[in-house]
Amino acid sequence: MNVAVGTDAQGRRRRAARGRAASFALPLLVVLLVLTAIVALTVGAAGIPLSRLPAALGFAGNTIADAMTARDQLVLWSIRIPRIAATAMVGGLLAAAGAIMQGLFRNPLADPALVGVSSGGALAAASAIVFTDSRFGEALRFLQTELLPLAAFIGSLTTTAILYGISSRAGRTSIAIFLLAGVAITAIANAGIGLLVFVADDRQLRDITFWLLGSMSGTTWTKAALLTPILAVGLAACTFIARGLDLLVLGEADAFHGGVNVERLKRISIVMVSAMTGVAVSISGVIGIVVPHLLRLVVGPAHRLLLPASVLLGAILMVGADTLARTIVAPAEMPIGILTAAVGAPVFLAILLRQRGLASL
Repeated sequence: MNVAVGTDAQGRRRRAARGRAASFALPLLVVLLVLTAIVALTVGAAGIPLSRLPAALGFAGNTIADAMTARDQLVLWSIRIPRIAATAMVGGLLAAAGAIMQGLFRNPLADPALVGVSSGGALAAASAIVFTDSRFGEALRFLQTELLPLAAFIGSLTTTAILYGISSRAGRTSIAIFLLAGVAITAIANAGIGLLVFVADDRQLRDITFWLLGSMSGTTWTKAALLTPILAVGLAACTFIARGLDLLVLGEADAFHGGVNVERLKRISIVMVSAMTGVAVSISGVIGIVVPHLLRLVVGPAHRLLLPASVLLGAILMVGADTLARTIVAPAEMPIGILTAAVGAPVFLAILLRQRGLASL
């Protein structure tokens, strides 16, 4: 009896601590995102001291040499600000997609890469690299920079359409079949990438490898503008599906009796995950982050808080990782996927071991 009372008291204390952490989570993440962005603005091959930042942003008069101010403004508005904006949105999209995927599969270890969307985009991008650099596609070689993200996006959407067609029958979508088909599609896409790597020459192989490892180099305002509507629609949709994902944790039958249209929730969630992952992959290459895995331990499983918190923390981690990627080996640039994997893999492994302990496996 005393053991049960003590366990219940510990549970209440944990819930109270999690509630306090959750109440401060969003304001704290907003502050951290602003601070991370400021650091990213000042750090780089062309460093901009904090004292010159207001003038370069146009928030203060020219208190220093005009030539220096013009140089800072060129670096900020042409290169650094669009890159930071796009990087933050990519991180937010990938993190939100991961949180939705976990709610949909009712598993805190689920990830968008499991369904093959990233692999489909990677195969299309690798195909575009090899084709435009061959004699058959030399007429389109000057458009390779523009064709690469377009091909990746089309590949991701095509993969989604195939998976949805396989997993849907008589108006119902099987999440289990969707997942298993995603594993098969991933294997097929990886085989195709392996074939392209085998036939590629040295330059093509270097381009494919760098893209598969992920990078935000060459980001423009055009690419940032492409991400904005997807992120806006995704955030709006997240508020619509948050309650349904919370109830889905109890099971499809209980969610249905709780007033949730389960099939519509599945379709909306699948489309959102695919669109978010596809557009992010098309800009950044293949990058994996474990933001929602970590946040569930801090703010809990309630999606009305977990989804916006995931967007913010994903943006923070991606901007921080990109800042390191372009400075840690300057003047060269490290693929950002290496840094996110180096941080994410140990966290993912720790969560996996914790789940194993809870499940007594």
